[in-house]
Amino acid sequence: MKKLTNIAVLSAAALWLSACSEQRPSSSAEAMPGGGAGTAAAVSSAPAPHGLDARLVARGSDIYKANCAVCHGANAEGAPDWQRKGPDGKLPPPPLNASGHAWHHPGAWLRDMIKQGTVNRGGNMPSWEGKLSEDDIGAVIAWIHSRWPEEIYRSWLTMEEKARAGQTAH
Repeated sequence: MKKLTNIAVLSAAALWLSACSEQRPSSSAEAMPGGGAGTAAAVSSAPAPHGLDARLVARGSDIYKANCAVCHGANAEGAPDWQRKGPDGKLPPPPLNASGHAWHHPGAWLRDMIKQGTVNRGGNMPSWEGKLSEDDIGAVIAWIHSRWPEEIYRSWLTMEEKARAGQTAH
């Protein structure tokens, strides 16, 4: 009986919390096929990894799938042989999961790469400035973070704190 009471209390708390955190999707989510009825609208009650906002991660997933997966892979696995230059002399899209190097860079650098692209830096990634809002970019980065194992995310957080304090050059 005590177990049943605990389940009822937890269920009620979950419903209460979800009602309190109800947010209207951004214009980018509304512009997605189905009016934003993708992953963001169907967020499970499971929390996102690393204490990230589950709705933000789900929204980032939708944006990533619509804009980034074609190059970086559906699961952020990157292109095959991403460390070898292609016939064009440029490196293919790297993985954004823990097997790549994205976690070695602070958030400001990641935002800049997404906004500015890498064409002017010898890569192939287009600029997403003017196509994705700052909030969209933040959501995609949150989704990328959610793909990283806890120890990688913690290492990134430590580096991010140092970068914000002006202690790194990236």
